[in-house]
Amino acid sequence: MATPPETDETLRDPDEFRDAEELPDAELLRLDQQICFSLNAASRAFGGVYRVLLKDLGLTYPQYLVMLVLWEHGELPVKRIGELLRLDSGTLSPLLKRLEAAGLVHRERSPEDERSVTVSLTDAGLALRDRAGRVPRRLLTATSLPVEDLGALRALLDRLTGALDAAVLAAGAED
Repeated sequence: MATPPETDETLRDPDEFRDAEELPDAELLRLDQQICFSLNAASRAFGGVYRVLLKDLGLTYPQYLVMLVLWEHGELPVKRIGELLRLDSGTLSPLLKRLEAAGLVHRERSPEDERSVTVSLTDAGLALRDRAGRVPRRLLTATSLPVEDLGALRALLDRLTGALDAAVLAAGAED
């Protein structure tokens, strides 16, 4: 496999640059400089931990997210669940079908609008909340990071998400 030629630019420490305009293209193209790669790697690592933590509950991570929303908000239309989780109906519908088959949620069409489906927790779904209460604490322990650092990271990621959403909207307005 061919390796890229090493130049003075590719050997510089990226932390010495103050902003993106100062970074040479060679630095910007390094894998270790890709925030998307770091976020993806962290997401995959979280997925591995959650697989272990959720095994006893019989939930996948996406199913756990749906349950979190329902435990927090109660009965909701599918559309609102999708908005809160940033999932489209094509992804959400199979999750809800599996949760319903497991006896954790109930789906019902709205009598006022046949297109709208409301999701509610069953007694078993409500009872699962008590067992799930241990999951966040075990996750905090698994990270070995101070709670303040995790809170700061979550706030920074929320800001990043907002900035990226705004960039997509701005790009769409230009088209």
